[in-house]
Amino acid sequence: MNENTEISNSLFSRVIEDFGTIHLRHLDIDRDIDTIYDWVTRPYANFWGMSDMSIDETLLEYKRLSALKHYDVYIGIYNDKPIFLMEKYKASEDRIASYYAVKDGDHGMHILVGPSEQRITGFTWNVFTTILEYFFNKPNVDRIVVEPDVRNEKIHVLNKKAGFKYQKEIELPEKRASLAFCTRKDYEDAQERLQEKNQRNDQYIHI
Repeated sequence: MNENTEISNSLFSRVIEDFGTIHLRHLDIDRDIDTIYDWVTRPYANFWGMSDMSIDETLLEYKRLSALKHYDVYIGIYNDKPIFLMEKYKASEDRIASYYAVKDGDHGMHILVGPSEQRITGFTWNVFTTILEYFFNKPNVDRIVVEPDVRNEKIHVLNKKAGFKYQKEIELPEKRASLAFCTRKDYEDAQERLQEKNQRNDQYIHI
């Protein structure tokens, strides 16, 4: 993959100490479809809801999503390789607005981290926080809304670690979902708690 091409198309970049740089760019459906199809049809991605789709169906779905005015689809890049798929939408224009008292600054997200070739400490957390940093870097985003499947324990742990507050469970056509929200302050407070926890752990190590 051409590094210069990736960086020139980057919408957002975050440099993480002792890890490297994560770039975010818009989905290029013709270029990315093989990668996306590989990810969404793997067993670990069953909560994504596209496991049984053909590559043509996957292509049509992402062409449809990319054409929606309130929807954006992104690819994350690390070490010149795609590492995650992210969907961002304006909540007031989406079906989720029927399930709670939506605010104008609410934006929703869906995240699928690609399979890693090797285990890297903190990889998923670095991806997740980069996405949140991107959202909260945008002045029109006041709060992030998520609606993961209630059975998806891994994402619940990640959400709560990042400061998401769970409000209630809702019945969507394809799943029973947990409705959760995260403001800038929620995220910043969660980061502070993690930093304090890490500092305490460091003190114990050096005693």
